[in-house]
Amino acid sequence: MKINGNSVKPGMILEHKGELWTVAKSQSVKPGKGGAFNQVEMKNIKTGSKLNERFRASEEVERVRVDEEKYQYLYKQDAKLVFMNTESYEQIELDSEIAGDRMALMSENDEVIIEMYNDKAIGIQLPKTLSFIVNETEAVVKGQTAASSNKPAILENGIRVMVPPFIEQGERIEINTEDLTYSKRID
Repeated sequence: MKINGNSVKPGMILEHKGELWTVAKSQSVKPGKGGAFNQVEMKNIKTGSKLNERFRASEEVERVRVDEEKYQYLYKQDAKLVFMNTESYEQIELDSEIAGDRMALMSENDEVIIEMYNDKAIGIQLPKTLSFIVNETEAVVKGQTAASSNKPAILENGIRVMVPPFIEQGERIEINTEDLTYSKRID
């Protein structure tokens, strides 16, 4: 589907220069001279390389429609990830490269959305937030001010995040999967 160059937004998948790209950032720019344009940062779905492009309002860009299907992550076997469709119970195997650095966030039985294009998996969407147990964190020093003094914590999956001072070892917390930030403590 063709869209106007100024309508490109983060999260969209575009077909550009014969490849599929996911839009990471976009910013509308209105210079003093000349026409307005959209400065777009894209990431190649296959190779992971980045590309910065300017799309003018007069340009048309090919937006790709992807099918999103709910799957449950079952397990990792060698370099493959095994998922099960939650409706048809059909199992599929995908290369672990498709998850990239988000692989550390995935636990068995997690619900994910697999993006399909022409019956081929091109991406995985994790839930916005996931919960983990804090394995290690520093002790709180009495009298320390609470004015935005977060401390480092290492989660059960080995990921390091910054947490508020009141979080202790062994507690379950929720983190935002997009930017790996602390969201809340789970009781």
